[in-house]
Amino acid sequence: MSYEDRLQNVTVLGAAGKMGSGILLLTAAEMADLSLKPENKGKSFTVNAMDISQEALDGLLQYVRDQARKLAEKKTVELRRMYEDRTDLVENYDVIDQYVYDIMAKIRPTTRLEPAYESTLVFEAVSENPALKIKIFSEIEQNNSLKPWFFTNTSSIPIHQIDEAANLQGRILGFHFYNPPVVQKLVELITTDGTNGDAVDFARAYAKKLRKIIVPSNDFAGFIGNGHFMRDALHAMSEVDRLSSGMPLVEAVYTMNSISQDFLIRPMGIFQLIDYVGIDVCQYIMKVMNPSVADEDIHSPLLDKMMELGIRGGQNPNGSQKDGFLKYEKGRPAAVYDVTSGQYVPIADFQEKADARLGAPPASAVPWKGVIGSPDKTSVLEHYFKDLAGLDTLGGKLARSYGERSKAIGKKLVAAKVAHTEDDVNTVLLTGFFHAYGPINNYFD
Repeated sequence: MSYEDRLQNVTVLGAAGKMGSGILLLTAAEMADLSLKPENKGKSFTVNAMDISQEALDGLLQYVRDQARKLAEKKTVELRRMYEDRTDLVENYDVIDQYVYDIMAKIRPTTRLEPAYESTLVFEAVSENPALKIKIFSEIEQNNSLKPWFFTNTSSIPIHQIDEAANLQGRILGFHFYNPPVVQKLVELITTDGTNGDAVDFARAYAKKLRKIIVPSNDFAGFIGNGHFMRDALHAMSEVDRLSSGMPLVEAVYTMNSISQDFLIRPMGIFQLIDYVGIDVCQYIMKVMNPSVADEDIHSPLLDKMMELGIRGGQNPNGSQKDGFLKYEKGRPAAVYDVTSGQYVPIADFQEKADARLGAPPASAVPWKGVIGSPDKTSVLEHYFKDLAGLDTLGGKLARSYGERSKAIGKKLVAAKVAHTEDDVNTVLLTGFFHAYGPINNYFD
């Protein structure tokens, strides 16, 4: 079956969700592009947008329409060539409108699973629940005679476990888009020894067409991205536990959030990142990972406590940040949650004292945006981390310890054969998490 034939009938499961909506848009756009090629005239391309909520599907169509227009506006010159035989499309807005129409025409919203019984490719972006994924895959497999390929967006569940439980015979792989799929360039490709080789070839071709960067990961719970992120977060939370013996817990959380963002030059602090992903999601990923490792405990009592108190973080449907460890005002942290009182404590109440205790970063510090945009990024970072190495303050010590731990986590992912190379670990953190530098570096030797 050719690349085009494989894409003639596709289903996206969980299409109205945060990840599924992006996967749906990218797939429908690729179908629209394929349908405009002369050799594909007469071929039909359909993507079934499956979700359990009709209301969510109604909102999904408006989202896809709006995003499709943005895609079209970015590629107007290319679309002019693609529609060159359409003399009725005179103005740029005519071309844009037609492309949006062509994308939307590929989508078939449904709350039923039956359309997937006729698909040759199934993208799955339902909740991170192995039992649910296995149930859905098994039902499709039992009713679909076409032996479809299953591309799961799981960020933590071992692929071989799903494969074996659903009896998919190697026709499944991990195709982990990063959030949001339309913007993020990274895709982690997770395979097992039994993964269908043709499916892998297709996955690479599909990613290339979408202009994505593929990083291969071996089939270990958490893979590369969450394998690093969860352990990185655990380091910060263990430091909070240690620091809170000498300062209020809210100040310890603020301190480690500042260390990770300001001293380690990251786009957001570690507790902001946990909130962004979701405290509930992070706790669940750790539960998936923990049984798979023998020499460490992938578990956080602090996350457990937050969940017991009903603080989950995550994002609202419009993409705004929900409150978690931090309370947000106009998208910026304004307070820290106190698990003892069950109240948010304004950062302004203790920031001056906490910053004085921490000490300032080196004078050579450059904000993350400044580093990312610098034409001499390597030199800027080398100068900064050389100064950080000689900084004998609490901030300097915490930052060096954090950086050394982050580096050790990356190296362990390679030693444990989760990642193929150190460059792969660095690429995931640079591309998927937007770090200014990879964790495996010479800055913390």
